[in-house]
This record gives sequence, C-alpha cells and structure tokens, in this order.
Amino acid sequence: MCELCLSRSLFGNRPASPSRRAALGALGAFSLLGMSAAAGLAHAKASPKPENVLSPDQALKRLVAGNERYTAGKVTIRSYAATRAALAGGQNPYASILSCADSRVSPELCFDEGRGDLFVTRVAGNYVTSDILASLEYGVAVLNTPLIMVLGHTSCGAVSAAVGAYEKQAEFPGHINSLVTELMPAVRAAAAEPHQGTLAQAATIENIKQNVQRLQQATPILSRAVQAGKTKVAGGLYHLDTGKVELVV
Repeated sequence: MCELCLSRSLFGNRPASPSRRAALGALGAFSLLGMSAAAGLAHAKASPKPENVLSPDQALKRLVAGNERYTAGKVTIRSYAATRAALAGGQNPYASILSCADSRVSPELCFDEGRGDLFVTRVAGNYVTSDILASLEYGVAVLNTPLIMVLGHTSCGAVSAAVGAYEKQAEFPGHINSLVTELMPAVRAAAAEPHQGTLAQAATIENIKQNVQRLQQATPILSRAVQAGKTKVAGGLYHLDTGKVELVV
C-alpha cells in the first residue's frame, strides 16, 4: 500500500495532523522493515549459490586460494550459462570488495571468481564514502556477506595525487581534489612515521588500514556484525606486476 493510500485508509480525506503524520511515518517504517525481513528470509532460503555460504575465515581463505590460482595461471574454466537461471532470482556473494576504480584491478579476475560471488564497490583510491558504506551495509544486512576486503594496489594514481598535493601543494582540476582530500589523512599519517620505500607506497598501505578500521567501526550495522563475529573486514594490496594480493590487515 502506498503512503497516500495508507493515509486515506487511516484518516479519510482529512489533512493529517502532525501526530497523524508521525503515526503514518511509523507505520510506513514498520511496513518497510517487514518487507525487508521477508525478503531477507526468502533470500536465505533460496541461496542460489550454496557454496557461497561460508564463515568469515572460510571466505578469506577462499579469496586467498583464488588469487593463488590467478597468479599461477590456473584459473577456473566457467560456464556462465549454468548459473544464469539461479542468479536471476537472487544473489548470495561470499565477499564484498571495496576496490580502486583502476582499470588494471579486476576483483573477479584476481580472485578467480564468477558472477554472483563478489559484491564489488569501486572508487578511485579505495576509500569509504557514504554511498559505498551504504552498499557494504546492504551486503552484510541483506545479502549476509561474511567478509569485506578493502583492496588497494601498487602505483595508485589517486594516492600519488594526494602525495603530490602533500609534498608540492599540487592542485587538480574538477572534482579530483575531493579524492585528494579524502586520501590526505593516510598520506599525513604515513609521512609522520618511519617507512620503507616511497611515501606513496607507505600511504597506500596506510590508506588500506585506515579504511579497514573505518568499516570495522561503522555504526550501526557493520560494527555490530564485526563484534558478533558475523562479518570480518580485511585489507589487501594488489601488486600490479605479479597479480598477487598481499594481506596487510
């Protein structure tokens, strides 16, 4: 029932008073919660890919094993037609990935997975935005995804831009500066501590760690899931030259 129909059924054609509007809002919220719970229950029963029902540790182990196949050149030959019908009715990915938008990084490829296995969000610099956080919350709360991985990579252009702004006060056109602003805390933290390699390399690792922590502490959904042991948040660094994902958190 739409909000207008619900209002008319409760109050006739009379304008709703503030108290009535509050009651209507509460009823609408309960209705949405009920629909969400019902959808979640139906999804849990369906499990279009039963092999994706894993514990957080099992999910991380599977990601690592998939990356090992990828780097060894022994990727799985898949028939996408075989899962098309099952996935048309739902999804139950076993891991969510917060990846950089870099075209050289493809989570499904580097973890040797197929459609319906990974719930992927991407933004240049692989950092948490409000929209990405909402997507990852959906993955945990609705899709029951047991693992989230923040996946950074070597030679990240977004991180290099932030380092350029830090060291040389470089400025960038359009909205690119917003990326720099978001990544600057990791650059400053890396610069403040002794580190091996370049500042860009250290900042890349620090950015992964900061965003893992941000997701672990994100209230109310992710922090509760992490504390309950339902979801694990990990961090990985994809090496462009080898294809290997190094776990850093």
